[in-house]
Amino acid sequence: MPDEKKPEEKKEEKPVVVDKLVESNHSIKIKGKEVKYTVTAGTMILKEETTDRAKEAEGEKPRAQIFFIAYTKDGVKDKSKRPLTFSFNGGPGSASVWLHLGVLGPRRVVMQEDGNLPPPPYKLTDNEYSLLDETDLVFIDPMNTGYSRPVEGQKPKEWHGFKKDIESVGDFIRLYTTRNNRWLSPKFLIGESYGTTRASGLSGYLQDRFGMYLNGIMLVSVVLDFTTLYFNINNDLPFILYLPGYTATAWYHNVLSPHKPLQTWLKEAEEFALGEYASALLKGDALTKEERARIVEKVSLYSGISREFVERSNLRINDQHFFKELLRERGLTVGRLDSRFTGRDRLGITENPEYDPLLTNIIGPYMATFYEYVRNELKFESDLPYETLSGFVHPWSYAEFENQYVNVAETLRAAMTHNPYLKIFVANGYYDLGTPYFATEYTFNHLGLDESLRKNISMEYYDAGHMMYIHIPSLKQMKTNLATFINSAVS
Repeated sequence: MPDEKKPEEKKEEKPVVVDKLVESNHSIKIKGKEVKYTVTAGTMILKEETTDRAKEAEGEKPRAQIFFIAYTKDGVKDKSKRPLTFSFNGGPGSASVWLHLGVLGPRRVVMQEDGNLPPPPYKLTDNEYSLLDETDLVFIDPMNTGYSRPVEGQKPKEWHGFKKDIESVGDFIRLYTTRNNRWLSPKFLIGESYGTTRASGLSGYLQDRFGMYLNGIMLVSVVLDFTTLYFNINNDLPFILYLPGYTATAWYHNVLSPHKPLQTWLKEAEEFALGEYASALLKGDALTKEERARIVEKVSLYSGISREFVERSNLRINDQHFFKELLRERGLTVGRLDSRFTGRDRLGITENPEYDPLLTNIIGPYMATFYEYVRNELKFESDLPYETLSGFVHPWSYAEFENQYVNVAETLRAAMTHNPYLKIFVANGYYDLGTPYFATEYTFNHLGLDESLRKNISMEYYDAGHMMYIHIPSLKQMKTNLATFINSAVS
């Protein structure tokens, strides 16, 4: 019998990965004027570029699905006159929902006036302080946050690091700008917390890789130089730079005496921190007993922490210890990201607080309203969990900064030097002990920027914390400040 031919085995075809986009139309009144706008919500595919001719024939390989929500004003005839702002939060591991539904977008989460947790169920309202009247907005969820995921077969951890994060967000910005014909539009970035680290890194990446020059960057609750934040034994800088933030917190909770306006206390604390206190810490054990006693007294005065605790701490108050110690006698802790808020631990004898009361205030309202909003109002459907504060991105790689602190301040300085029209806006919360305002001032005072360019940096301060916009008076102020900044950077 002749040999029977075996049936050819069919190669299993991988599913085609394509963009998944949904458009919807809406309107809102801002300053009494109606703004009609289109929302595009969905995922855009990032593909692997190649210089290999053989692979080129096969086509570019899909690698990542980036979720975003874009708001564009209707009826704009000349896009070159309409600013475009890309927004993201920090973490690393945070989705873009906070800036989106807290301050910038046309819908916002309803919180109590001071930002405290309202009773459930939660709701959204039209955001009369939205920035949509001034700029189109694109909210980006970095890889493995929100609904952003790798394409099947790709390893998630590839994006979990400083360099790949900046590259993937930058590649998305280039692709969105190209597909939507926005290269001639004035372009801005706005980032919060680690998002300010990302934004500063992007200032260099977008310029150097794509020739994309920005008009402005808005930095909310800033960390560019991690030397200012890490309480290590061989690093006295954070102990100095956190002190005025401790002063603001102690003032807010009526711990300081005598009663004086906040700004008076802060001016005294700042002068002491950069003067006597910094000098004392540099001297170390060379301090005389008289000098040490004087420093103990003043650190206690400006921090609200007992002299005995300051002495036992060797003049240096760690942030975690401060959160726990300031109101220990009241049975309360103070928040890291917004020290106006207080928490209650199970035990009053532990060294560190159990939780941050800002996070417990916002997680419930923001999550419930986002899930409702994206599916019912924007018509984007996904059964995936929306990774708001994703732990899956850790460990996070800082391989580029081995044996040194992470610092993107130099990248920002170079970007401003190469593009002297680049403007920077900085938003600080007095009660932010995650990224204290005085540490931010120190960073910018050590940027090494030429004197002719220093006028391109503007700073504002708010009577709230890290997410100052949950405090309604600060939200109103912030809208005015951001709008003014954008107009000045464009003109």
